[in-house]
Amino acid sequence: HGVSRSVIREALRSCHALGLTETKSGLGTFVVSDSIARDLDFGSYAANELVEARPHVEIPAAGWAAQRHTGEELTALRGLVQQMRDEDDPLVWVALDAQFHGLIAKASRNRVFESVIVDIREALTRQSETLNLVAGRQERSNEEHERIVEGIASGSYDHASRAMAEHLDAVRMTLETLVQESNPL
Repeated sequence: HGVSRSVIREALRSCHALGLTETKSGLGTFVVSDSIARDLDFGSYAANELVEARPHVEIPAAGWAAQRHTGEELTALRGLVQQMRDEDDPLVWVALDAQFHGLIAKASRNRVFESVIVDIREALTRQSETLNLVAGRQERSNEEHERIVEGIASGSYDHASRAMAEHLDAVRMTLETLVQESNPL
């Protein structure tokens, strides 16, 4: 089909996260369901766990980053947003997304927030891959990320935290929509 191996690997990971396939070492990948699992698997954490936890870390992290960021961090965040906007390779975009969220946590000057984001980075990466591949969230995420950076640049805790809350709410709604569309009542 003219696609690279990395795209195939990403698609297989997304299918696994959606509960559609299962990989058996030495045998291959097999379809195990024709509908998306009620709770998606993103490695060490389930989607509902990420949805519940992220607002408690990333919303205040964005708020504190608005008040505590350095000029270099703001420049780096703006650069990441521009790189993400220009990026066509979904795997590269996902890596930039991880850097973006990690830098916000770092700019908050709260080591607990930074440590949590580092700890859940793999699950966040898998979630981002899945949402971009299956639900086409990349463009909307780019716009949301721009609003987050605007909030941080404003120096307003409320503006930055509100922008992050809107981003995380959009992610939550997309995840819920994926599950509901696949599993109608």
